[in-house]
Amino acid sequence: MGEIRFIRLGFGPESVEYQEAWDEQRRVHAARFVDEVPDTCLLLEHPPVYTAGRRTADNERPLDGTPVVDVDRGGKITWHGPGQLVGYPIQKLPRPVDVVAHVRRLEDALIRTCAEFGLETTRVEGRSGVWVLGDPVESRPALGGLSLDFDPRLTDDEFDPRLNGPEYAPSNAGQRREDRKVAAIGIRVAKGVTMHGFALNVNPDNTWFDRIVPCGIRDAGVTSIAHEVGRDITIADVLPVAERHLRDVLENADLKPRVVEKPAQEAAGAPAGTPETALA
Repeated sequence: MGEIRFIRLGFGPESVEYQEAWDEQRRVHAARFVDEVPDTCLLLEHPPVYTAGRRTADNERPLDGTPVVDVDRGGKITWHGPGQLVGYPIQKLPRPVDVVAHVRRLEDALIRTCAEFGLETTRVEGRSGVWVLGDPVESRPALGGLSLDFDPRLTDDEFDPRLNGPEYAPSNAGQRREDRKVAAIGIRVAKGVTMHGFALNVNPDNTWFDRIVPCGIRDAGVTSIAHEVGRDITIADVLPVAERHLRDVLENADLKPRVVEKPAQEAAGAPAGTPETALA
């Protein structure tokens, strides 16, 4: 894969409003599609904002009417804000596009970034992003004085963590020794070019996540690098490290198109079916 350029759009007092960054993504995406610019990764920090991917359910949004920006990426609802490093890699991928491989590359770079600050992270099967693993379920403390067998999240389809106080708050998952996400990933691929990307929690106020059901996940929570390692770590500390690992992973990736298996009748010489257009 060729060289990727990094553009630092704004941090701290110069943080970038979500709509402004989204407009810039679309501008760069259009330019990348016609090869006017190289692969590009926008790095920035947002003022506080909730964004909802296409699969977000109504019962995962803020109860207090806080505005939510509905976007065209995959995934569900999340929060962006101060103390969170956001990256939007805009890359042209070979067709048929392998979306999962793109997500895995971003996870690799972020796992390496966390490791440099002494934080061991991993993937969780079936859940995108970068995670700090909790204790085995049987070793976790009783929740709200209840044994695990009576955890309402497991038995009550109507249970809503947004209404049930700090015991169930996503930001307190570490105290419950549950799995907790340190980096979220949500992307879109249009015309073979990626958009959106990742959000790495460096040192945000994670209680912002308590107003929603982050990523639609009710049995795990959120955390940050600074919280997990127990010392002050800033965006300025993490930015060059993340950029270095993103560059290494994305520039050195051996991009291969996803293998598409032909239907049996086509392989036997029957007329081909509908061309693959899901990611066009």
